[in-house]
Amino acid sequence: MLEGVYCQGVYAPPTVRIVHSGHACNVEEERYTERVYTIREGETLELTCLVTGHPRPHIRWTKTAGSVSDRFQDTSVFNETLHIAKILRHQGGRYYCKAENGLGSPAIKSIRVDVYYLDDPVVTVHQSIGEAKEQFYYERTVFLRCVANSNPPVRYSWHRGRDVLSQGSDKGVEIYEPFFTQGETKILKLKNLRPKDYANYSCIASVRNVCGIPDRRVIFRLTNKTASPSIKLLVEDPIVVNPGQTVSLVCIATGGEPPPTLTWSSTSEKLPEKSVVKDGTLTLPAITSEDAGVYSCIASNNVGNPAKKSTTIIVRALKKGRFWITPDPYHNDDNIQIGREVKISCQVEATPPEELMFSWLKNGRALRSSERMVITQTDPDISPGTTNLDIIDLKFTDFGTYTCVASLRGGGIPEISIDVNISSTTVPPSLTVPRGKSPLVVREGETVELECLVSGKPKPIILWSRADKEVLMPDGSMQMESYDGVLRIVNVSREMTGSYRCQTSQYNGFNVKPREAVVELIVQYPPAVEPAWSEVRQGLNRPVAMSCRVLRAHPSRVLRYEWRLGSRLLHAGHFDTRDETEYTVRTLTREGYGEYTCDIINEAGAGRCTFLVTGKAFAPEFYYDTYSPLWQNRPRVYGFKLQWTQMNPDAVDRIMAYRLGIRQTGQQRWWEQEIPVEGPIQKGELITYNLTELIRPEAYEVRLTPITRFGEGDFTIRMVTYTRQNDCVSVFSGEFHCSFEEEPICMFTQDKNDNFDWTRQSAATRDTKYTPNTGPSGDHSGSKQGFYMYIETSRPRKEGEKARLLSPTFNVAPKNPYGITNPPAYCFGFYYHMYGKHIGTLNAFMKQKGQATSDASPVWSLTGNQGERWRQAKISIHPTSSFQVIFEGIRGPGIEGDIAIDDVTLEEGECPDPPSNLFTFLCNACNANRHLKK
Repeated sequence: MLEGVYCQGVYAPPTVRIVHSGHACNVEEERYTERVYTIREGETLELTCLVTGHPRPHIRWTKTAGSVSDRFQDTSVFNETLHIAKILRHQGGRYYCKAENGLGSPAIKSIRVDVYYLDDPVVTVHQSIGEAKEQFYYERTVFLRCVANSNPPVRYSWHRGRDVLSQGSDKGVEIYEPFFTQGETKILKLKNLRPKDYANYSCIASVRNVCGIPDRRVIFRLTNKTASPSIKLLVEDPIVVNPGQTVSLVCIATGGEPPPTLTWSSTSEKLPEKSVVKDGTLTLPAITSEDAGVYSCIASNNVGNPAKKSTTIIVRALKKGRFWITPDPYHNDDNIQIGREVKISCQVEATPPEELMFSWLKNGRALRSSERMVITQTDPDISPGTTNLDIIDLKFTDFGTYTCVASLRGGGIPEISIDVNISSTTVPPSLTVPRGKSPLVVREGETVELECLVSGKPKPIILWSRADKEVLMPDGSMQMESYDGVLRIVNVSREMTGSYRCQTSQYNGFNVKPREAVVELIVQYPPAVEPAWSEVRQGLNRPVAMSCRVLRAHPSRVLRYEWRLGSRLLHAGHFDTRDETEYTVRTLTREGYGEYTCDIINEAGAGRCTFLVTGKAFAPEFYYDTYSPLWQNRPRVYGFKLQWTQMNPDAVDRIMAYRLGIRQTGQQRWWEQEIPVEGPIQKGELITYNLTELIRPEAYEVRLTPITRFGEGDFTIRMVTYTRQNDCVSVFSGEFHCSFEEEPICMFTQDKNDNFDWTRQSAATRDTKYTPNTGPSGDHSGSKQGFYMYIETSRPRKEGEKARLLSPTFNVAPKNPYGITNPPAYCFGFYYHMYGKHIGTLNAFMKQKGQATSDASPVWSLTGNQGERWRQAKISIHPTSSFQVIFEGIRGPGIEGDIAIDDVTLEEGECPDPPSNLFTFLCNACNANRHLKK
């Protein structure tokens, strides 16, 4: 049968708690400030976020590394379970689970994950300062330092041979921890080295077997030949090579005991990928300019300081050849004139710069420096790689082509030649913008060419930049080069509207004041509108209003709009001073469902608002906080209480039925049935449907779809999983509930010092010879299959005999480390059934830590027949330490005295005030009458 109970309180903000599985070696539960989960490096971390709240909260895991400066790290995980296989040390830190469902504030809980590890220890050896020699002679003091990376802090112990060394065990030995590195290392000091001190020394690093991490050991052999390393490089410094050559750097160890290990490094920290290291020799095949730099050979044997020698590799190169012409600086004229001076400058980038050589040609013939043709080289500190040709008193015969040739003294690199023509047509540049090319009006997404006409000979490079603001050019730089004066922009966007400056460069042209011009670019774009897409859900015969708003557009004038349903034009017009247009359907018909569009149009195109008007019902919201939803009354099958609310039930027509689909996990086929609904569903109404004949221990996928006269609405899917511990809670975590549906009965135990036991039973499993006129006919929810606990008062029980049932122990943490000053409050609740003319007494006690059962404090008691129905009791209790609750049933004068209990709860906080008589009447009527036939 499908049941619905209206209760606004079913909607609730989220609560959250974190539970752990995986391979933890220790978990310190809730303390005053934090919760710590300890795990060994390489094991599997698994944290699960258990949430309550309706609608079902969305869960997000995030992590910080433990300090504010680290900020949030790692990808957020949107899942209930956080799973990290083979966890690494850097993955330790604080993990946060955040749950939110739009009601109240998000719920956040955290747990600190501490990753334990222990690396192999390393021993380094040093001789006393000022006495360092190549070898460790007698009467020298030697320090053996042992270091191991670990978490938690490591403990060190030293052995000489098989003997344990400790402070005071040998006058020639001192063991200590440096003050500034306390806990990080332990030093063994051998004073005035003696013959017996030449031996094998073992350093053992231990974290005391936490998380099963074994101790780690390293052995160092100290002899009279023990010495720090020395090396020699069999190469020149620097090494100058041509691109493409193979370079081998040979490094050999010339001393050191134990024999040192040789490694190579470079200024770029990482060696080139193509490099090969073998026996101390570094080989760089087919070298390039990117491989240039300082390369270092490092020798280490953990004795003294590592030895290091370096060499520099220089790769020859010539690049970026350019020139400029400087007219006579003594005359205020940018033109070249007969009888005046003119200077031609030529520049290249050379590596190494000291090998750079220049030569000059005129019309292909070598040119030497003379009184009228003065060849100079600029100071490298002022303008590196630059040569100048000064022509004094320019004559007609000096017109011609001058060639600057750059080369490197070592050869092997192609020369760079730069031609410069000096003639009567060599004139400085001028810049103009062609008529009709500014302002330029284009549409967004098009390709545009900004153009500046450059005249003069030679033609210089043109530099383009933004003239109106300091922003990047389309290629991401501040300045773009053009050789023909054209700036081409592909897929132009509205942000590119503005002023663009074209400017002559001094390179490959005249060294004169730059010429400039400005081009205005105007980018038109269609209207940007909102909403771009919206879904409107509405029932038949109701009004629908839609509004489309302009956010921005260029041009913003002459805007018109068109409303359509499908392809049919509904309404059109022009904007006045408003920035939005509306369309209303006064009475929605079946033909009125569909996609409505509003196009707002300008010269550049149209922006579109789309409204999907539909009568589809919203999705149901599964209720995940059902108390003990699972029950089992036969060995191989189980049942499940499926509960949900309907999202926005009044938004569309009345829901007439639900289509329920169910399939076993891993199967393809859905089994479906339709569940009719009678009467309207209220917002917040909790609807129940019992799933039966589910095969244990299989899991099932459940799909629920609402149906209106429009058709099917949005569906929701959830999983139903069988678990034996469904209603068992062992430690108090803010909320406890037990409905006795499973055999472990939530870790309740029978008192061993009473007269008889409580019995777990359901109406479907009780003995057919049960005593009439006493006891319940079902559990508190009315289910024949649901279980409860009761005392059987038939013979051989006698009047006054007692049966006690003890709850699990609930831990109560004090709010501060100095103990509890104001005891916390908890609401202890349960349902009881006391029907029969011989009913005795039901007592409830609270037993605190250290108390005997007989000394427990009474908190509730009731005697006598209370009628044939379940009633609820709620009591506020104030424990000061961990505690248990005890139910005590006392047999009355006859056999018609069965007492039953069900649905035991414990919640943080005082119990709420009892409801008024009117509210109680309404809820009872609601529970009794809100039924919908299957």
